[in-house]
Amino acid sequence: MATKKKQPEDLYGVIAQFDDSHELMKAADAAREAGYVNMDAYSPVPVHGLDETLGRKRSKLPYIVLCGGITGLCLGFALQVWVSCIEYPVNVGGRPFFSWPSFIPVAYECTILFAALSAAFFMCYLNGLLRPYQSIFNAPNFERASIDRFFLCIEVEDPKFEYNEVLEFMGAFNTENVADVPK
Repeated sequence: MATKKKQPEDLYGVIAQFDDSHELMKAADAAREAGYVNMDAYSPVPVHGLDETLGRKRSKLPYIVLCGGITGLCLGFALQVWVSCIEYPVNVGGRPFFSWPSFIPVAYECTILFAALSAAFFMCYLNGLLRPYQSIFNAPNFERASIDRFFLCIEVEDPKFEYNEVLEFMGAFNTENVADVPK
């Protein structure tokens, strides 16, 4: 009979270390089927299908970038209309004040500028990259997540999380190490 361990007070989650992506995929798939929802995987290379296995939804970033580009287009065009037609109308070569073909290059550049800035800022915001410290960095051997190891972490916030069950669940796979992640 296995002895039950007491859950540490300042626990972020339980992490398992794998040596290849196939074992990580099997463990993530089994965890999803077991009902765990607050979990994350860390890998040095992209693993095809891992997002779907973890239950990740499609990113909102493409829609945000589209809105940023449309905003840039409208603002660039409106700026030129305001300057050329309202604030400082100058008759150049007999052309009309509202000569929209000449507004296209600046409006196009504003579209690219606003789309790129919205992509950069919202990607950082949505990924949570502005936090200088994350509890997962306390996991043993986690520095190898960017070199040659694969990790799966089930977090304490998961509604189904029960410390001893998670330890037993993670230990059932071909793991190199199962450890606690302190906050």
